[in-house]
Amino acid sequence: MATEKVVVTTPTDREVVITRTFDAPRKLIWECHTRPELVRQWLLGPAGWEMPVCRIDLKVGGKYRYEWKNTDGRTMGMGGTFREIDAPARLVANEMFDDDWTGGETTVTQVFDEKTGRTTLTLTVLYASKKARDGAIATGMTSGLDAGYDRLEELAKSLG
Repeated sequence: MATEKVVVTTPTDREVVITRTFDAPRKLIWECHTRPELVRQWLLGPAGWEMPVCRIDLKVGGKYRYEWKNTDGRTMGMGGTFREIDAPARLVANEMFDDDWTGGETTVTQVFDEKTGRTTLTLTVLYASKKARDGAIATGMTSGLDAGYDRLEELAKSLG
């Protein structure tokens, strides 16, 4: 089967909706999003990045922290707070990058929908403003997402 790619839409002035279907059950895709030892293996964006810090306190009000390092020495970090958890169907969190290139805190909603053993992940990012949303889109975020989600697909296959 051909590798799936992300589909990006902008249903409102402040939202980006990203969907991707994985050839794996949703419980497994959920675990790959919520267990630090698994997140570190796929949430890396383009080649050359690693995640030396990945902390997840998976409870409402719990915090998470991700820090990345590139082979050329660049670093990036972000964190947030979980607002809703309905395992393995829905996860909502606020997030903020250390270098606030997204124009303020965002709200990220992830919905995991399984049909016949395949999981469609719908990720909705609500930005503080249209300018912030447009700025995030302009970064080329989909190429990093495609790379990460391709790794997630492979990780899920290896675990399944």
